[in-house]
Parts: sequence; structure tokens; C-alpha cells
Amino acid sequence: MKGFNLSEWTLQHRSLVWYIMLVSLVAGVMAYFSLGRAEDPSFTIKTMIIGGSLPGASVTETQKQVTDRIEKEMEELDELDFTRSVTMPGQAIVYVELLPTTPAKDIPRIWQRVRNMMNDVRGEFPSEFGGFQFNDTFGDVFGNIYAFTADGFSPRELRDWVEKVRARIHQLPDAGKVDMFGERDERIYLEFSPRRLAALGLDQEKVLNTLSAQNAIAPSGVINAGPERILVRVGGQFSSEESLEAVNLRVGDRFFRLADVASIRRGYVDPPSELFRYDGKDAIGLAIGMRDGANILEFGEELETAIAAAKAELPIGIDIHQVADQPAVVDDAVGHFVQALAEAVAIVLLVSFISLGFRAGFVVTLTIPLVLAITFMVMLAYGIDLQRISLGALIIALGLLVDDAMIAIETMIARLELGDNLEKAASYAWTSIAFPMFSGTLVTVAGFIPIGLNNSNAGEFTFSLFVVIAVSLLVSWIAAVLFAPLIGVTVLPKELKHAHQGPGRSRRAFQSILLTAMRHRWLTIATTVLLFAASVVGMAFVQQQFFPSSDRPELIVDVTLPQNASIAGTSDTIERLESFLAEQDEALFFSSYIGTSAPRFLLSYDVQTPGPYMGQIVIQTPSVEARNTLKAKLDSLGEKQFPGADIFVKLLEVGPPVGRPIQYRISGPDIETLRDRARRLASLLGSQDRLSNVAMDWNEPARVVRVDIVQDKARQLGISGRDIAGALQAIFDGNTVTALRDDIYLVDIVARGQAKERKSVESLYNLQITGESGEPIPLSSFATFRFDTEPPLIHQRSRQPTVTVQALIASREQPATVVKALEPTIAAFEEDLPPDYKIAIGGVVESSEESQAPIVAVVPLMAVTMLTLIMLQMQSFRLMFIVLCAAPPGLIGVVAALLPSGTPLGFVAILGVLALVGILIRNSIILVQEIEVLRLGGASRWDAVFKASDSRARPIALTAAAASLALIPIARQIFWGPMAVAMMGGIIAGTAVTLLFIPALYLAVFRVPREAR
Repeated sequence: MKGFNLSEWTLQHRSLVWYIMLVSLVAGVMAYFSLGRAEDPSFTIKTMIIGGSLPGASVTETQKQVTDRIEKEMEELDELDFTRSVTMPGQAIVYVELLPTTPAKDIPRIWQRVRNMMNDVRGEFPSEFGGFQFNDTFGDVFGNIYAFTADGFSPRELRDWVEKVRARIHQLPDAGKVDMFGERDERIYLEFSPRRLAALGLDQEKVLNTLSAQNAIAPSGVINAGPERILVRVGGQFSSEESLEAVNLRVGDRFFRLADVASIRRGYVDPPSELFRYDGKDAIGLAIGMRDGANILEFGEELETAIAAAKAELPIGIDIHQVADQPAVVDDAVGHFVQALAEAVAIVLLVSFISLGFRAGFVVTLTIPLVLAITFMVMLAYGIDLQRISLGALIIALGLLVDDAMIAIETMIARLELGDNLEKAASYAWTSIAFPMFSGTLVTVAGFIPIGLNNSNAGEFTFSLFVVIAVSLLVSWIAAVLFAPLIGVTVLPKELKHAHQGPGRSRRAFQSILLTAMRHRWLTIATTVLLFAASVVGMAFVQQQFFPSSDRPELIVDVTLPQNASIAGTSDTIERLESFLAEQDEALFFSSYIGTSAPRFLLSYDVQTPGPYMGQIVIQTPSVEARNTLKAKLDSLGEKQFPGADIFVKLLEVGPPVGRPIQYRISGPDIETLRDRARRLASLLGSQDRLSNVAMDWNEPARVVRVDIVQDKARQLGISGRDIAGALQAIFDGNTVTALRDDIYLVDIVARGQAKERKSVESLYNLQITGESGEPIPLSSFATFRFDTEPPLIHQRSRQPTVTVQALIASREQPATVVKALEPTIAAFEEDLPPDYKIAIGGVVESSEESQAPIVAVVPLMAVTMLTLIMLQMQSFRLMFIVLCAAPPGLIGVVAALLPSGTPLGFVAILGVLALVGILIRNSIILVQEIEVLRLGGASRWDAVFKASDSRARPIALTAAAASLALIPIARQIFWGPMAVAMMGGIIAGTAVTLLFIPALYLAVFRVPREAR
């Protein structure tokens, strides 16, 4: 660079630059302590739930009249990826899934548009339609969950105390949503006997209308008595179950007490829609979210204080147990990451001191905290927390950000050895290598463009990697040309002794190898090409992965029974698992969710559709080793002792949730044909040795009693289908008559049949319906009964009935490997499917492809950016070709590292490989630029290649050592391990490529004749 010299300017304004450095350090330290903490970065859950009800409808009627109408309307949503739905009798649940590339900032606007669209078509639904329910907070996270258990207290009394604690927590300034779950609403049940009502000549509907009218709240007027207003109040409302017992019913001239014709009892919702237990004991849960933008560690301290105060007020017998403690998890996780960062810093410093000596190493050392401090300030400004991805990015960047400082100090030392004074030596780097360093830095940053512009969920998850690395690398260049010269002038001696000693043993060895590679250029090139070809072949044997499982110690057990199972049956199954867990030392505690899944205590947690046939147990273990041991026990237990249930034991996931790793979706128009083909596909997968625990998300039929009405007889008796359905509903499910107002609660008063009639099919035959004349008429006199089956629920995807066949992997293979091996088998099965039926791959493979597709889409932009930067620097097509050829051979080291170690190539590792491209090109840019500088200075091409490669060998090797060794602390982590292994292998191989292959290629491209040395 000619003209202005930033390094020279620095030396002319030393006090100002020292001031900038000191302020940057202080501000960086303050920014570090102000940064938010998180275990993982957030990503937007681009899912909304639309619910709809059609009371009394069959599953098929609900699917056609509600589900299909909702899904059809959603097809007009521009941002829609697909819809998936679960339809049950009288109820539809539709999940609206947006395209992964939908910007997070647009989500609220889209959800409002969905509401508007559904309100616009409300009139097209049947008159019996019960309306929509919208849930656009599906992705809300409740990082703190508490379980309240009681000994000697009723569920209502326990709930009252939990409400008090809930109110206390709501007062915390950083508290977000606070949801209570597992509570059982109170009910007052009026259990009638239809026979007794008929014998007394009572019409149940009239009885219920009488009760409802008596308990109604209605205005009764105001008396304006001159200057005073006097309110009039009519009494008689029910105050307790005793007041119900005292109600008198009149039939003709006779009066009957309500208690004479119905048993009245106060209890809880029966059957419950969901249950919650802690260590096998009934409990009420409190799920606590945090306000957006709050510091989770500070909120954790506030919450801990509030819970401690609540515990002090609770009576003996009520206990609080913490089920999920995200602040503690974050504190521990960030602590481990910071420790890894400190270890990486120590490694880089050690490399600097050993390789450069104390003084030069000290100069490089001082630039590291400066770069980190400024990076922390930028992170704070952009709202990037300290979490798994951002801290990992800092560790990756560490080995790269010292490169510029090393080059600057190496150049300064070289000029001092040539006799320059400190000031001239310090400013020389700007005129010689500042622009090549800057171009190389930009090329390295360009290698991370696919991460920065990947707008999928996985891309959003890893976005901070791009920001942190880009900022730290750009700041490292500024530090190298602005701060390093001043520090070097201050620390380095004015003169360096032994400046003209000959090369050492290691350098002479490298020179000999370099000369051999140059003299046998075509052999060097051929060897590199063959090794690259071998690595391409070997890449086919490297297993593919999406995201690894989490390293958290929790274990999740999904329990799914046949879809016609009752919640009592599900509770019994989970109770058997709880008995087993209570005896296991590996289980510290466990929480059970019956009829639902756990609240989303982690963003990547997979929340399932609730239903009476399913449940979940979340188990806390002391360590990853204990977790894996317990998982093996539960897997064996599920296979041997729970043959009728689907017991899926899984780990928490990092990144977007997937579920079972192997999934195939089979879709088609006819449900019966679809179910048959799905069973065949499940049988086919079950015969594969690679797979285990094969299951379908729905298939089993449910028994149905069909009441066929003889319409002529019914009309003759003045009875309609609505009358019959209402009578059956009143007996088996019950009708809400009115509500008892009890403090802050509304206790529904529900009329239903007695237990022996509700739970017996035979009661249908004996049921009597009140006719038009008021006389009881046996139902069997104008109706026939028959047993049949129908699906208890229907799953759809994009309006097509769809069965998902899922499986676990029985071996150590990765999902992509298994799916590829099954391709011929699945293809042959699909060929035999009827027209309009198809199979799609789901699970890990689908999620991985969806996340990688945006990367592939952005790679051309990355390539163009790199090519433009290289051309601006090189301004020669041949030189650009040489520089670009440094990147592909990096695959040699990647495969050589992954294949023998059995490490899979996952999503994060792919990002590392892309970043490796920029790193290798950066080194080759600086090398080739130095060759050209020497050549233009009068050296022959041969000598220029040799001298440039020889002089660049030390800084390139040092950078490679720093970059690869800095990855050691994260190489042992489950999440970062594959990326660290891939990058270490690629950097080491890339060093050899840059120092041997690039010189040989340069000689070949320019047809440089061999010279003797």
C-alpha cells in the first residue's frame, strides 16, 4: 500500500493509540460481564397451532368438515411449507409449518394473517362448529419448572397454595409466562339413574333447566329512592354441594329433593385430561418463563429467592421440588465453554512464546485480549449471548486471529535483522503485506458466508458463529496493523543479535523437502491429485450426521399406547415404569406427564400432541455415563415387559428437534389402503437388522357402538336424533348444568349417569328416552345396536392422510448411512404402491437436507465473493487459479481425520469444512503475493518461489499449529468434536498443500525452468 501508512500514523500518535487500547480493554471487560448467558442460541419455532371442534362428530366427519377446511385455507398462505394435522372425534389440531427460510421478524405478522384468514372463512363451517383456538406461542420456553407435592392436603388445598406462589413469581420484574399444569379442576357431579327418573316421571332435561335457572346471575334492578340508590339482589344461588341437596323438584302435586333422585358429590374432573407426578407422587407443576432480553443468571437468582421465601410460608406437608433449572444448566455450560476458551488461549500463547520467543510472543499475546475485548463489545451491541455457538466460534477464531499479528511481528523482526530501526521496521508491514493480509482475512470471512446467510432453523441456530468469527478476524487485522506495531516498538529490542546466522536444523530439513517438491513438480502435483481423488472416494465412507445428541444428563421416555387407550391405562403403564425407576441409582429424580408431554423446558425440546393414550417421563441423572447406563436398562425393559406399548427412550437434542432418526412417511387418499400399506412397510423395516423399535404414529382401529335409529318409529314417538344423542351424552360424558362460584374458581356442576351405567355397554339396551308425551320409551324399541371399528385419529400432511413409520438404529451407524443402504428396498416397495400413494423420507435425513439446501444455495455467492477478492489481489487468472487450487486438497486432511476415528460429518462439521476453504485460500494468497513481490524485486521465478515458501513456512506452520491446537479443548465435546476433528485434519493437510503443492503448481503453471541451488 502506497501513500498513507496506518502503522506509521500509530507511531506518531502513541498516546492516543494506547488510550484506545486501554479503553477497549476496559469496555471489553464490562461488555463480557454484561453479555447474556445461554446454553444454546435461540431459533424461532415457525409453527402455529389451530384447533377446532365439532362436538359429536366422528373422526371422519371432523376430518372432512373441519380439518380439511382449515388446511385448504392455509394453502393460500405464501410462506407455508406444509400443514400437518391430528384429527380426533369432534376435535381437529392443525400445525401450520412455515418455510424454514421465513425471516423470524415476519413471524408475528404472518400469525396475525392466519387469524384473519380463518376468521374470514368461519361462516363456511357447519353450524355446530365450536370455533377456533389459536396457539402462536408454541415455541415459548419454560426454563424453570417446579413440582409441588402434598401429604395430608387435598388437591384443591394444594392448588390454592400453588396459586399464591404463582402470584409471588409474577411480581418478579424478569418473569415471563407462568403456567400451572397438572392441577385437577373441581367438579360437582349429579349422578342420575335414568330408570329412577323414568319411574318418578321426571324429565332430566327439565330438572337440569330448573337448576340452571335457579343459579343464574341476572340483574334485578336498582331502586332510586330519592337521594339514594338501593341495589336489589335475588338470592338462591348455590353456595355448596349441600345447597344442591336441598333443592326440591315438583312433579304434579309432589315434591322430591334432588338428593332423592341423584347422588351428589364433590370431586375432581373424572376422567382427568392430564396428570402430573413427581417421583411417582401426584403433584402440581409450575412452569416459569423469562421475559425477553432478561439475564437468565440474574433471573435465576431472583427466582431462587422467591421460591425460598415461598417455602418458608408453606405449611408442613407441602414440598417444592425443582424439576428444571435452566439458570444452573446455563451457568454450568457457559463455565465449561469459558474454561475451554481459556485453555485455547493458553495453547495459543504457548505456541506464540515457543515459536517466536518471549518478546515477540508477548507482542502477539497482548493482541489476543484486545481482539477479544472488541469482539465482546460487538457481541453486546448485536445482542449475541455467551452460549455454545458463540463461545465455540471464539475458540475457532483464536487460532486464526493470531495469524495477522504473527505475520506483522515476523515481518518486523525480519526488518530489524536487516538493520532497520524500530519505527521503520514497525511500519514496513503496512507497505508490504497489509493489503494481502486484509484480502486473505476477507476471503476467510467469505468462507463463513453460507452460515451467515443460511436462513433455515439450523442456520439461525448457528448464525452467531458467522458474526463472531467475522468480527474477530476483521478486528485481528486492525490489531495487527494498528496495535501490534506500537506494542512491538515498545517491547522488542532496538537491535536483534544473530541476525545473519544460518538456518536451523528444522528449517534446513524443510528447505530440502521444498527443493525436492519443486524439482519434481509433476510428481508433487500428481501425488496431491491422487491423494485428493482418494479422499473423494473415502468421503463416501464417512458417515453423515445432522446434529449430535445433547450432552445434558436428562433422559426422556415417550410412552405411547394404542390410540383407543384411556388415560387410566396410560397412567397404569407409566406407574409401572415409575416403580422401576424408583429402584435405579442412576435416577436422581423423575417427573411424569400423563396425557401430555413436558412443557418446553428447552427450545429444542420436541413437544408432542396431547392425548389420553400418551405420556412422558423426564429423568434427571447425575452424569452422561449414568444416563447412558439407565437408557440401556430402559430399552431392555421396554422390549421385554411392555409389548403392547411403544416405549421410546431418547436423549435431548441439540438444534431443531427430529425424534426417531429413521422415518418414512407413506401418504394416500384412502385410509384403509393406507393403513394396510403402512403395516407392510413397518413389517419390512422390522425385518432389517439395522433397525429396531419400529412403530407407526397411528394405525390401530378403535371399537365403536353404532346406534342405528329406525327413523319412522322415532318420528312416530316424537323423538329426534338430537334427543337420542343428547340423552346418551348426558349419561356417558355428562352435561354441564351450571357452575358453583367458589372464591376465584368456577366449579362446574355436571349431570351424568351413575357409574354402573356410564361404564357399561349394556346400559345402552336399557336406556329409556322421554317421548313427546312425557312417557319413558326404551331406546331398544326404535333403535338397533351393532359393533364396528373406526380410526380413533387421523394424521394428515398437506391434506393427505399420512402414516409415519419410525425406527431406531440398532447399530452404531448414522441415519444417512442406514437410509442410503435401504434405498433399493424402499424403492422396490414404492413401485408396488397403488397410484396416488407415495413414500417420503423424514427424520434426521430430511431435516439435514432441509438445513443444507440453503447452504448450497449460498455457496455460489461465497464462491463469487472469494473469486472477486482473489482477483482484486492477484489481478491474474493464472495466479487466481493457483490460489484456488489450495482449497480442494484440504479434503485430504478432513477425510484422513474423520474416517479412521469414525467421526461423522455433521451439519456443524460441514460449516467447518466450508470455513477451511477460506483459511487455506488465505494462506495461499499471502504466499503467492510474496512470490510476486520477490519476482518484481528482481529475483527469478524459481528463487522467488523458494524464498517466499521458505520465509512463509514459519508463520504458516505457526498459524496451523495455533489454529489446530486451539481446537483441542472443544474436540472432546459432543457438539463441537466432529467440526474440530475435521478442521484439525484439514488445517494440517492444508499446511503441507500450501508449502509444497502450491510452489510446485506455480512452477508448472508458469513453466519455470529448473535452477540449481
